[in-house]
Amino acid sequence: MSILPVAEQSLRTRMNGWSNAGFIIAGLVLSFSLVIQFQRGLDYRADRSITQIEELAQLPRGEYLKPALLGYHHIGADVLWLRLLQVLGKKRNSADEYEWIYHTLDVITTLDPQYDYAYYVGGVVLTSLADRVDLSNRLLEKGFNANPTVWNIPFLLGYNHYFVLGDAAKAAEYIAAAARLPGGPAYLPGLATRMYAEANNPDTALQFIEALWQQTQDEGMREVLAKRAKEITIERDIRLLESASHQYREKQGRYPTTLSELAISGYLASLPQEPFGGIYELDSKTGKITSSTHPDRLKVFRLDKQGRI
Repeated sequence: MSILPVAEQSLRTRMNGWSNAGFIIAGLVLSFSLVIQFQRGLDYRADRSITQIEELAQLPRGEYLKPALLGYHHIGADVLWLRLLQVLGKKRNSADEYEWIYHTLDVITTLDPQYDYAYYVGGVVLTSLADRVDLSNRLLEKGFNANPTVWNIPFLLGYNHYFVLGDAAKAAEYIAAAARLPGGPAYLPGLATRMYAEANNPDTALQFIEALWQQTQDEGMREVLAKRAKEITIERDIRLLESASHQYREKQGRYPTTLSELAISGYLASLPQEPFGGIYELDSKTGKITSSTHPDRLKVFRLDKQGRI
């Protein structure tokens, strides 16, 4: 992950709005404050990276540091961000160092709650490199509360809950929230509905698709949503049919030979129609139901379960 070039560009963009005089004054004030705060109690060390980590560990909490910066807290957030990037540039950090990295990110985002890029990078680093999804989620939740219109923060929360915590239902809530925000990619609604379906809640997924379909005026997106609704309907029908098939076996001692037996015997009021024009097929030995047009069950492809990156 190449953080530094993008981060530097983001910082340059933020600096463009500052006047030279204001920047110089703010820089002097901030530098003086940080030098006193950072260097107090630190011994000189040959390994500069250790000193950098210790400096970050010595940072006071953001709510205490913010008033001390005399209104220049946004500049303070930028300076701390640059110092943090030097630490993140290391090939490997220890568990304690990641704790301090989280602390620094918390300070930065307290000084500037709208620093959404810091939440994003921090969330990725704490999950992927530190293996601390708890800290990642804590930071991202803070970011989502402060930036409710930034779609990639709830997206990362959805990723963490699905791929790391295995909570598809919670992940679906976050991905659905991301899908409702401006600027998000077109695949988010489909991803959310897949998660809803896997979380044993296809009816909720259908309701979500219906709401999105009504809100969008783009015909192409409506076609995609309509197709997704049919796929979720298949998942819902298969679960209904398999449940009835297992009930039949409990009473009759065997699975039905055909699906029509379920309706004839009163286990179903009627047989559902396959929404793509195909048929539902029954394996009378196992009770398994499949669709002739969509033989694979609706499920998000989990990269981590396949041993891929």
